[in-house]
Amino acid sequence: MESKEIKISLCMIVRNEETTIARCLNSVRDIPDEIVIVDTGSIDRTKEIVKQFTDKLLEFTWIDDFAAARNFAFSNATMDYILWLDADDILADSDREKLLNLKKNFDTSIDVVNMPYLLAFDQHGAVTFSLRRNRLVKRSKNFQWIGAVHEYLEVYGHVVNSDICVTHKGTASDDSDRNLKIYEKQKARGKTFSPRDLYYYANELLEHQCYDQAIESYLEFLKTGQGWVEDNISACGKLADCFQKLGDKEKQLEYTFKSFEYAPPRAEFCCRLGFHFLGAGQYEQGVFWYKLATQLEKPNSWGPMIEACWTWLPHLQLCVCYDRLGKHELAYKHNEIARKYRPDNSQVLYNKKYLEGILEIKPSET
Repeated sequence: MESKEIKISLCMIVRNEETTIARCLNSVRDIPDEIVIVDTGSIDRTKEIVKQFTDKLLEFTWIDDFAAARNFAFSNATMDYILWLDADDILADSDREKLLNLKKNFDTSIDVVNMPYLLAFDQHGAVTFSLRRNRLVKRSKNFQWIGAVHEYLEVYGHVVNSDICVTHKGTASDDSDRNLKIYEKQKARGKTFSPRDLYYYANELLEHQCYDQAIESYLEFLKTGQGWVEDNISACGKLADCFQKLGDKEKQLEYTFKSFEYAPPRAEFCCRLGFHFLGAGQYEQGVFWYKLATQLEKPNSWGPMIEACWTWLPHLQLCVCYDRLGKHELAYKHNEIARKYRPDNSQVLYNKKYLEGILEIKPSET
């Protein structure tokens, strides 16, 4: 193992990012030794702003293919390793420091560093939704991006899981129809969708409330038997969402249970089942599934995680179930556990006051 300071190329593709690009590039100051920005057709001030940070601003004619644009950006990098970001991403100050430290003392046998991608937060700033992405890769490996939409970087070799987080900030100017339009064009041209394409096409249909078409694509995806396990699990949840929107509770339940075919139960699906039985007035069954959610070991997964299901939510719902069963001591116990995670949550505080009244607990005793 050889450790040394490495040089990093930051590679990005941008288009009409005048409101976010400076924020992103300021957040990674001092990290990249080279910044390669590929513009795919901006008509705002994006290019003018980018020129304040780098002279390596390149043009790429947009061909409805994100992988092609990213591969073009990567092909113009010259440093030891390549870091990639989107214009609406940032590194928080603590994560920037971690990456700077990693850069200065880097194990050069590493080919890939993946990082948590923080996608959603609650009102207190706690992460509610995240997944992992390969972010820093050895340039000499010539890793390639694959997929016109929802592209992924195909990697191999020595891969390291880091705790350096990339934070997605988002922007109000997102083109919500762009990806669906690309898929529809490909479909019209007769392209055969890969299992991954089927899954992400279904996601776009679901987002656009085309529930019947989304169901068709998710089922076609699962039928291939070739999907990534995390996508298989996610597809089951999204199928359940579609059937819930269509009012088909039987199918909603069927695909919630089907997720167990692909991996041991996840807290997200246990909470789905708990909610189903709670709503049906079957409180003992609700207790079973919410309690199981609290007992599961969080997997070391690259897939999406809903943090609430692994922390406070099942305890809050156990409080409700136990209250309905007349087991107020247990209800109070689980509400207090939820309060450790969410001390200012209005529902938790309401439950606390309500149960203290029933149990005749004085505030000084809590």
